[in-house]
Amino acid sequence: MAADALSEVLRAVRLTGAVFFRLEAREPWVAETPPSADCAPFVMPGAQHVIEYHVIHSGSCWAGPVGTEPVRMEAGDIIAFPQGDPHVLSSTPGLRQVPDLAIYREAATAGLPFSCRLGAEGAPTACIICGFLGCDARPFNPLLEALPRMLHLRARPGHGGSWLGHLAGAAMAESLARRIGGEVILARLSELMFAELIRHHVEAMPAEETGWFAALRDPHVGRALNLLHGRPAAPWTLDALARDAALSRSSLAERFTRLVGHPPMQYLARWRMQLAAGLLADSGHQVARVAAEVGYDSEAAFSRAFHKLVGMPPAAWRRSCDRSAPRPA
Repeated sequence: MAADALSEVLRAVRLTGAVFFRLEAREPWVAETPPSADCAPFVMPGAQHVIEYHVIHSGSCWAGPVGTEPVRMEAGDIIAFPQGDPHVLSSTPGLRQVPDLAIYREAATAGLPFSCRLGAEGAPTACIICGFLGCDARPFNPLLEALPRMLHLRARPGHGGSWLGHLAGAAMAESLARRIGGEVILARLSELMFAELIRHHVEAMPAEETGWFAALRDPHVGRALNLLHGRPAAPWTLDALARDAALSRSSLAERFTRLVGHPPMQYLARWRMQLAAGLLADSGHQVARVAAEVGYDSEAAFSRAFHKLVGMPPAAWRRSCDRSAPRPA
């Protein structure tokens, strides 16, 4: 089976779903979130980066990063903030509120999923699922580099978004049921919804778009990326990669660099360091074994490359990960 670069990246950056909030609101209401880095210690302790997203289960609202024009959200819509921007959800455009970390502190100690109500008394006019995803941002996450500040997928009954709608419905049902094992189920649903959201984003991109996602769609550069991610430890050269991607050496180098933002061999070196960083953090392997698993014959050469690209020796990286290992919220 051919390698799938997107799947390999999602695995290697350790995408992990976590806490769900269920927000029930009655007009007028507003919820303003701080940068995800501020709430990460409460909802995903130890995660390098936290992505927040929201699914409109019923009703409607307005949403967007702070300082931008909000978009209208209807039932079935999904919105995500991959870069961790502070953002606002409200019943009416222009409403603001001072972000309050108390709700995240409370969620960290309460049973999950966590429910809260906003606005006036009475039956809610909007019900929203709020989810969180943690991932590695360092040393190299091409996914985060390529994602915009906001992803918004509108509900399209009977079209390609139906699978995503089923996932969102399952998440809502699980959050209401509060059955045993619910946290694990919600975490996996969170990861599935984000992966599906990315697929819709890639499929909707204009043909003239550049960037890592556009590179995945290119028949030659996409094949080159799949080859590099499928066999990162192979002794790749630009000539060998160009031959397998069915392009000339110069054409692949130009096309790859224009779309991805890095020359092929530089991209491979950075990706190897991402894989090595994960192995150092998650395993007790000796540095020499980690070096071999990512394509280096010499421990010394690997250590030099790691230090150059990551900014610290492999042993120092491992110690830093031991101090910040993710813990359950």
